[in-house]
Amino acid sequence: MKQLLRILLAAVGILAIVGVAAVVYVTTFLDPEDFKPRLTSVVEEHTGLHLALDGPITWSFYPRIGVSVEQARAWLPEQSEEDTSFASIQRAEVSVAFAPLLRGEIAVDGLTLDGMRLNLERDEAGEGNWEPLVERLAEGSDEKAQTVLAPASAGPNADAGNLSVVLNIASVEVKDADIRFRDAQSQALWRLQSLNVSGSNVNPVSPFPLKAMFTLTKHNRLDAEVLERTPDLTTDIDLDTRMRLKLAEDSVVLENTRLSTNTRLHPDSEPQRLGLRAAEIVARMEEKQLSITEGVLEAGLQDSEKWQGSLALALAFGLESDWQAQTAQLKELQLTGPDGLRVSGHLNVEQMFDAPQYRGQITAAPFTLRPWLTRAGVELNTTSEAALSDIAMTSPIEGDEQHVSLPRLSLVVDDSTFTGQVAAALDGSQLTFDLEGDNLNVDHYLPGPATSQQASLGLLRRAFAQSAETLLPQAWLSELSMEGDLRVDTLLLGGLTFNDTRLQLQGEEGLQQLTAFDARFYGGELSASGQLDARERVMEWELAPTINNVQMASLIEALSDEDEPSPLRGRLHLDGELTSRGNTREALVSNLNGQLNGRLNEGAILDINISQQMCELAAQVEGEGTVRDWHNDTRFERFDATFQIRNGVMSSDNLNITLPGIEVNGKGELNFNSLNFDTRADARLANTADAACEVNPRLEELPLPVRCEGHIGDATSEWCRIDRDAFQTAVVNLLRNEAGNRVTTELEERVGGSLDQLDERLGEGAGQNLREGIRRLFN
Repeated sequence: MKQLLRILLAAVGILAIVGVAAVVYVTTFLDPEDFKPRLTSVVEEHTGLHLALDGPITWSFYPRIGVSVEQARAWLPEQSEEDTSFASIQRAEVSVAFAPLLRGEIAVDGLTLDGMRLNLERDEAGEGNWEPLVERLAEGSDEKAQTVLAPASAGPNADAGNLSVVLNIASVEVKDADIRFRDAQSQALWRLQSLNVSGSNVNPVSPFPLKAMFTLTKHNRLDAEVLERTPDLTTDIDLDTRMRLKLAEDSVVLENTRLSTNTRLHPDSEPQRLGLRAAEIVARMEEKQLSITEGVLEAGLQDSEKWQGSLALALAFGLESDWQAQTAQLKELQLTGPDGLRVSGHLNVEQMFDAPQYRGQITAAPFTLRPWLTRAGVELNTTSEAALSDIAMTSPIEGDEQHVSLPRLSLVVDDSTFTGQVAAALDGSQLTFDLEGDNLNVDHYLPGPATSQQASLGLLRRAFAQSAETLLPQAWLSELSMEGDLRVDTLLLGGLTFNDTRLQLQGEEGLQQLTAFDARFYGGELSASGQLDARERVMEWELAPTINNVQMASLIEALSDEDEPSPLRGRLHLDGELTSRGNTREALVSNLNGQLNGRLNEGAILDINISQQMCELAAQVEGEGTVRDWHNDTRFERFDATFQIRNGVMSSDNLNITLPGIEVNGKGELNFNSLNFDTRADARLANTADAACEVNPRLEELPLPVRCEGHIGDATSEWCRIDRDAFQTAVVNLLRNEAGNRVTTELEERVGGSLDQLDERLGEGAGQNLREGIRRLFN
């Protein structure tokens, strides 16, 4: 930049001297056309360009002396005149004030370039056609610039060649310039069209106003203009600033800068507005440093498919950068936007050009995330409409071009608070986390029936499921490398509560493993391990759960939709292995297979005492009564069962319950697709040492059948009852075996009396129906 600035200033001075010398020489001795060879030789001497002057040379006198040239073209040294010219102008004019000439000074009054055309090219090796020209101008440019800008020392009668320039140009104008840049390396064609630059009172001491307007276009192929293709990018740029040339310090200062752009990223896109305001921009050429004070970057983004109107964002910042050291400091960052967005922090960048690395601090004040996900193309319909409505965070931040890390993160998500660290690859291929939180209600964030999760940008597109039905983003998981550790005091999932939960995940190339899941679970403990294979077209799941000492009553009440007490209590022990396939709730349930081994210790069936009912029945049949005090519940010492799961239906044919003096055997099934269940069990009296009551040995064969059926969501009080039909059949079979073809009046009266008393338990009229059935059977 320093050399370029000196070259430009030297060029202005040389052009001014040549212009004055031309006026004096031409007006005194020559016709203007005779001066063309001298001008072309001067240009070639100082720049190496071959100049062709196709238009006339004219001059003006008082109050200013000026020279204008029209229709000029220039070629690089290695070019021929048959080639497209490197540069051309429609008209160029330089004028100097008359009065300063009397003092031996050249005060450039005006400089105008109209219709300039410049053709820049870079070959596949990265070499630009302008580089030899810059090297030529750089040779001795410092000495030329110092000579041109030195204080005037000659008197009014000095030779024109010894005059010095006082750099205070009243007016500088570049009109309708057109600059093309063909980049063979990137196969891109850039073009600055309708470039207009204006400045007044241009001088090296005090600030002067500078304005520039142009249209920047880009084609993604070099032959696009020949094929008359619409530009792939179009940007209208407007700059308004005050420039100060601090030449002694080799720096340029822009004050009160306003830069605005209006961009279309592709031909059919909506215009995106971007603006920059800065109190001061300082470019130090020698040190290759750039600083910005009180900068504000403002954006007005439009996307009619995702939001209405213009999305306004503003980023306030300060910048200190050193290009030689490859460092930059972004200070006092403050990003603001709608829906409460307010992010602040700072960022330090190192190895800016070779391998950028950054570190800093980021803080986000509480804001609503849901509308931002909507703008990113993620339409949420979560179980809780308030999910992701209150997000806040603070953490150091560090990373490079591929990765970002939050090493000491404090994160608030609605009612949850997490601390720890998170790191991820920016393309979504890697994720690591180590977090600890107070509570997490996963149910609030599960997708609702109409959730559409089609994200449009990078990581967001990969991190969300691809349709409303799928539960997990298989495409992302199939490529994800993950290592995670999550600890939560209280976790809510599927309506169940897990305390002191720890979740450990590890995955590589689509095979995601649940290495550990441990929690305190309804008075007991729950642990599990498993894996998810997302490498094939259909995802495959494996899970090995273990439950120890869990309070059955609390678990059943948590699973029930009704606010009713559980019909069971006890300590549940469960273990097994499960498999499934698919990525929807329906597929996972339908393809669920495996085996579970369950045991219930110290349990009881609540609000019914099977021992009492069976002993009273036996006593009534024998014509006796019971005087024992009975407990309200059926207590049992142990409940064992093995459950087989086939395609979403869990069944068991070895339900065994051990009660004092009573044996209970049963079988049943639970359909996970419909959540309907049906279980049947027979209880029989046994004349053992811990017998519930003494009975006639023949009554030991009389079972008391119990049936539990219904829907998991039904009231628990309606789940179980005595199976009347089965009980009637058992009594009839017993009487038939006992009496053969004879039923005595005494036995009938005893059975009748017993059944009358059972009406309350079996249902009104059941005893009469049973008595009639027995009479018909034996008649």
